[in-house]
Amino acid sequence: MKILVTGCAGQLGRELKRSLACLGEVVACDRRQLDLADPDALRAAVRAIAPTAIVNAAAYTAVDKAETETNLAQAINATAPGILAEEAKRLDARLIHYSTDYVFDGRKSGAYTEDDNPAPLSAYGRSKLDGERAIAAAGVRHQVFRTCWVYGLHGANFMKTMLRLGRERDELRVVGDQFGAPTWTRHLADATALVLARKHAPDGLYHLAAAGETNWHEYAEAIFATALQSGLLEKVPTVHRITSADYPLPAPRPTNSRLDCGRFRRDFGLGLPDWRSGLADCLADARF
Repeated sequence: MKILVTGCAGQLGRELKRSLACLGEVVACDRRQLDLADPDALRAAVRAIAPTAIVNAAAYTAVDKAETETNLAQAINATAPGILAEEAKRLDARLIHYSTDYVFDGRKSGAYTEDDNPAPLSAYGRSKLDGERAIAAAGVRHQVFRTCWVYGLHGANFMKTMLRLGRERDELRVVGDQFGAPTWTRHLADATALVLARKHAPDGLYHLAAAGETNWHEYAEAIFATALQSGLLEKVPTVHRITSADYPLPAPRPTNSRLDCGRFRRDFGLGLPDWRSGLADCLADARF
């Protein structure tokens, strides 16, 4: 298998290089080597590499900046996945792509299924939804994995921000009325490898996130408690619970990011561990 991985310098891309190595040749490209905002260069690169599978971990993820950089977000999150899908179909290759809980408005009381109607609140969410639809329209062999609250040892994410602020401050204010499941990049990458190893994996849209649920405030407290136990922090700051209204941002966030992953478990016989287990494993050997 020859696997093209886009966004290899990002937090998920780095884990994918590790997890996919056992499946064959991994051609890992970052933004310098493969600019998803350049359609012609993207097509040419895919045709030159001629992969048997494409794993698209590249994305425009600056949620608030997307409100003013709408065209760039659309180019990377919507147009580029469509091009990758078209090129993958031409090569008879499989495409795996990652989407987000931000395609929903968060107003549902329970966990979202793949059959729930998307209603994104932000430009970022709209661009990711458009990417999903472009892939489906291309008729390529594919899996689209919607996930949420992604974190890892690389890149920028909530966990790393909390660890930095925990060293700098004695008190923090963290939103406590948004709910989801923090999902470790290694678990996502390993699940991707297991799916890609199957010759006849079913196509379609899947929710893929850690088991369990929490809110940002509880998640922050868990980060600090786990980091203290692992020796990454010498003290734990006081974390005050606030509401989303107390911390306004340019792009509104869904208050409910719970994803029902039952379809993935049923079709693949797999499920990601509980978010607390993932956090503990992630921080066990971490050194920041």
